Amino acid sequence: MQNPFSFPRLHLLLAFSVLSGMAAADVTPESLDFRRQATQRMFFDRDQEIPLAGLQPTKILGIEVMHPIVGTPTGNAEFEITEGKLRISAKTASRADRWVGGFNPFASYDLLLEKFSGSGQVGILFRDLEQENRISASLVMKDGKCSAIRWVVVKEGEEVARKDHPLPEGVKAEFPLRLRVQMLAVGVNLFLESKGEAHLIAYPDFAEHFELRKKSLMQRFEFCLHSDLSAGASVDIAEMTAALSPGCGQADIRAITRADGEPLIEDDRLWFTMTVRGRALPHPMQGVFSMNPSVFDLRFEGIIAFDMGDGLLRNELASHLFYDDASKEWRGWTVGFSAYGLDSGGKQKAVLAVSSKRDPRKGFSVMRAKPIGLPQGMHEDPHGIYDAEAGKWRMLLAEHAGKFRASIWESDTWDSGYTRLSGPVEMDSTGTSIQKIGSKRYAMFGSADRKVYIRSYPGLEPAGELKMHLPPWDDESGTRIWPNVIPLPEGYPARYIALMMDRINFPGMPKKNWTYGAMYLYHAHLPEGNETPYEY
Repeated sequence: MQNPFSFPRLHLLLAFSVLSGMAAADVTPESLDFRRQATQRMFFDRDQEIPLAGLQPTKILGIEVMHPIVGTPTGNAEFEITEGKLRISAKTASRADRWVGGFNPFASYDLLLEKFSGSGQVGILFRDLEQENRISASLVMKDGKCSAIRWVVVKEGEEVARKDHPLPEGVKAEFPLRLRVQMLAVGVNLFLESKGEAHLIAYPDFAEHFELRKKSLMQRFEFCLHSDLSAGASVDIAEMTAALSPGCGQADIRAITRADGEPLIEDDRLWFTMTVRGRALPHPMQGVFSMNPSVFDLRFEGIIAFDMGDGLLRNELASHLFYDDASKEWRGWTVGFSAYGLDSGGKQKAVLAVSSKRDPRKGFSVMRAKPIGLPQGMHEDPHGIYDAEAGKWRMLLAEHAGKFRASIWESDTWDSGYTRLSGPVEMDSTGTSIQKIGSKRYAMFGSADRKVYIRSYPGLEPAGELKMHLPPWDDESGTRIWPNVIPLPEGYPARYIALMMDRINFPGMPKKNWTYGAMYLYHAHLPEGNETPYEY
């Protein structure tokens, strides 16, 4: 006799099997809903600075030894530590320069004035130890009030540039005043900060006079306090500092990975490269940041310069770094935007392979660099992985084909020999990256189309668009952002995060400039009922 429960039981088993299959269905990036969690923009954050040198009056014992006068002074300026400040006073017109520290063309330099009586100037001086070469930015004071920032360049004893940059209308220079010289390798941004508000005053370049990325020249320069006081004038200085800084905007966010693309989490921190923005090109530089991916505690970790063996330390950017377990090297790719400098000699920007035995993630680092052989001037935003299944190194980048468009290239080696595998796609592309979501890899990129596109890997067929709650743009701002989607391992409050940037430029910069932006954290979770295994 047939079991009366056999058919219903069979149906139940089939239903359970179907539901189990649905629960185990693979996740795709277009099924994820990225919801904004937090945002911030670092603007010379003092608690994020990495110190290089400084003058701290409260910690000076023996100023003539710690911070001696350099060069040839004039007049009879007196220097004394009083009430925790360095006071410079002059009975007659007096000029003097005091050594503060060494020089780094990728650093920011600050001078904090507590008060000024009388007239004259006080500022930051960079001087050559061997020749009469100097660059200075000084606050011009008249009857105790700041009227301008004076920019002076002296080459081989001859003054080749001098300009007083008046304070913009509406800027009130109230003490304490902070003069900030943001060095950008080939130029500077000059800021005046009062009552916590910073104002961009000027943005001169100096590369036509000095190529300070040249190692032999930068090593000869030093960082000094410059004072030139009229009779009866005095100034109280609270501090001077030289530091690596996150600058006034951050962009081009890219997770540091292992060779297969697995995001690198170490010391419970996720590591990123980001461009420290300064102005246009070639003013930015390559920064390194980290974050505990369970919260939003972004931390500036360092600056990387690149050495192509030609005597220069170059400020390249838009890098993807990975740790190679086989060679025990830090490797990756960057884009040679320094070719926009005066030293280029006709060179165009190129994708460069970079490497270092030393961990380049903290402090000031130098990585070796060389072109990988792709057509110069034609490619940006490289992101590479080793695809073990294919036995190939594969790189997704933005290829200039009328506009920048995503394409995938492959090679037997990580640093040369790349040939096209797929693409370019039809739409504008930026921030190209390869990421594993579920069991598959995907190609993702931002676009001027106000979308973040998802494409299949490695064929670049359409696979949807990224869903974002409150994307990092509005109706007026640019949308060519970097998606930077990252799967996390077990134990974090979100299964996926995305760290993106906006394209809001700092006000007052000359056109064209690329000083964006703020950083935005997004969380995404598996669709309800999905139990897809963790990617890594």
